[in-house]
Amino acid sequence: MTGRRRIRSTFLPRLHRPVRATALAAGALAACASLTVGCGVVPGATGGSGNDPIKVMTWASMDTDATNKPGMPAFAQAYARWINAQGGINGRKITVLVCNDRNDTITAAKCAQRAADEKVAAVVGSYSQFGDTFFSTLESADIPYIGGYGITNAEFDSPLSYPVNGGQPSLLAGLGKELGGSCGPVALVRPDSIAGDELHVMLDSGLKAAGHPAATDQLAAEDATEYAAQSERALGRSTGDPARKGCVVPALGDRTSTFMDSFRRAREDYPDVRTATVLGSVDQTVINATGGASGPYEGSYVAGWYPVATDPRWDPMKQVIKEQAFGDNRIDPADAGVQTTWLAYTVFKAAVESLGGGEVTSTTVRQALDDGLKVDTGGLTPTLSWQYEGGLAAVGLPRLFNTEVTLQAVRKGRLVTARKGFTDVRRTLENADVS
Repeated sequence: MTGRRRIRSTFLPRLHRPVRATALAAGALAACASLTVGCGVVPGATGGSGNDPIKVMTWASMDTDATNKPGMPAFAQAYARWINAQGGINGRKITVLVCNDRNDTITAAKCAQRAADEKVAAVVGSYSQFGDTFFSTLESADIPYIGGYGITNAEFDSPLSYPVNGGQPSLLAGLGKELGGSCGPVALVRPDSIAGDELHVMLDSGLKAAGHPAATDQLAAEDATEYAAQSERALGRSTGDPARKGCVVPALGDRTSTFMDSFRRAREDYPDVRTATVLGSVDQTVINATGGASGPYEGSYVAGWYPVATDPRWDPMKQVIKEQAFGDNRIDPADAGVQTTWLAYTVFKAAVESLGGGEVTSTTVRQALDDGLKVDTGGLTPTLSWQYEGGLAAVGLPRLFNTEVTLQAVRKGRLVTARKGFTDVRRTLENADVS
């Protein structure tokens, strides 16, 4: 890696929003009129007035060398087919426009501009690392961003964002709080990029809450093909406490499994060191691919936003997949992106239903969300509501309302519940050192 990717999508709260990248948004106006750059559309897309289908957009990165989430737009299309087969929402069918942001800041801006040009009612259940690029366009067009993946700081800052989870800040704070009581020295392995520079702040907030020293910060290229040197250093830095096993925390997104290939070989000399990570960096598929019960994740803690995929509360989502996307290997019901998209569309459906037979536009959907709408997700999250005073504005996260996380563990090669219910990390986040 010759230099850092200049991504301003850190997980660290910022106290003031920078001036938006208006040049990028302006440059996207003409380019996004064409469907040839990163954008796609579900066949039959029409306007959203009268009895026409309600248009929404779901975007994600696909077919890139970094993190990809093709299951999110694929599930969104399946959801549209399912809800339309039920007669739509308030008798109105929905049409899902799809855009591939290609993990590229310019293309992300083009996706947002297309959403504005198409006059979508909302951007729903999406993934992008470039919140600082696209939010200015959505805000200008008064388009709500419902249920983003939680990867960018801007998702917890923009007044047009309605997150369904606590993003990476909550996961890392919750994981640190758990590790603080069970681990010796902790080593964090995270991307050597702007987006990864301050991941340790949130992990350390949890460690501090448990009376544990800060983690050592191990940098790694996010697009590397092997991590032998980083594995050796992380293992060496997580030893030294004879009373408690050390822990290595890889937070490399899609490259976590690549890191674990190197880590498993290097770990032979450090049999007592454990691993822990966050959902999105590991799931059951990854655990299976790395050896299951005999692999490096056995005994690991995994912080998540939601209950484990085997929880019966996910059955309605699985039924949608069975009816409308059976055999589509892009859609994994255990993937946090797919789960987030289900919750995002649950919120969108509730917002539209609250309008009765009234006009459905981006403005009316936003107003419904801002007017105190409470959304029951069947126990997959706390009841969701976005009252401004409930956020964590003091630490730069005014739109972070769901601060509850789950703790899972790998036992006998299976990802299972480690602690029943949710753990609220609001106070831990409030005490994070963002100076």
